[in-house]
Amino acid sequence: MRRPLVVLALAIAAIGVFAAGLAALLDTPRPPRGASRAERLFYGLCATCHGTDGRGSWRAALFLIRPGDLADGARLGSRSDQYLFDIIKHGGAPIGRPGMPAFGAGLSDDEIRELVASVRGLSRPR
Repeated sequence: MRRPLVVLALAIAAIGVFAAGLAALLDTPRPPRGASRAERLFYGLCATCHGTDGRGSWRAALFLIRPGDLADGARLGSRSDQYLFDIIKHGGAPIGRPGMPAFGAGLSDDEIRELVASVRGLSRPR
């Protein structure tokens, strides 16, 4: 009778360790100290899929999503600020990119403009 309880306790402990490790891996990245409001917005809303450098994140691959490479200057340069504004505000579904969620309900137009400027900065050489 005692042996099944030990096995059960070990199984529960193993699941707990696995869950804690997974939670640490999936934790949202934190912006650096002194980050601007736009950078904080990017880290909070965009970095989960686009990665902190804008090149994409393995987290998105878990859900079979392939986010746009925001660090690709040629590709991003071909898009207008209005296009970026619209896709952030209204999401990608209206233009055939259903993986991109809409953030217009939670962000003001000024915050979206700041975010567009910050995204543009990801494609500049460092």
